[in-house]
Amino acid sequence: MKRLEKNEALCIGCRSCEAACATAYYKTDDSAYACIRIEDGNSENAEAEFTIHVCNQCGKCAEVCNTCVIQPNAKGVYMIQRKECVGCLMCVGFCPEQVMVQSDDREEPSKCIACGICANACPTGAIYIVED
Repeated sequence: MKRLEKNEALCIGCRSCEAACATAYYKTDDSAYACIRIEDGNSENAEAEFTIHVCNQCGKCAEVCNTCVIQPNAKGVYMIQRKECVGCLMCVGFCPEQVMVQSDDREEPSKCIACGICANACPTGAIYIVED
């Protein structure tokens, strides 16, 4: 299984990960389009100033998808079949990490596909790819 992991104690809040994700998939550095979220303060980790929200490929989005268009691939990464998506956004509301992305210029949501672009952009190694 391929997924992103995080070490919040290493996060410096630069948001390079958000910009890299949004740029790669939406051609903008607007963090609202990123499939990763960095949150200031309120970290559950007492050693960290920032909370990193990443998709851990838990499958909750697939469980609530009425049209079954979110399915895991061979590496365990949940993918959205965009052409089949009806845009009900149930997956967005049920994502425990709040990283399902829905933008005004697209009907269907987006999600992390564990591509590693955010991990490569992270200067401190706070985000990284794991393959089990």
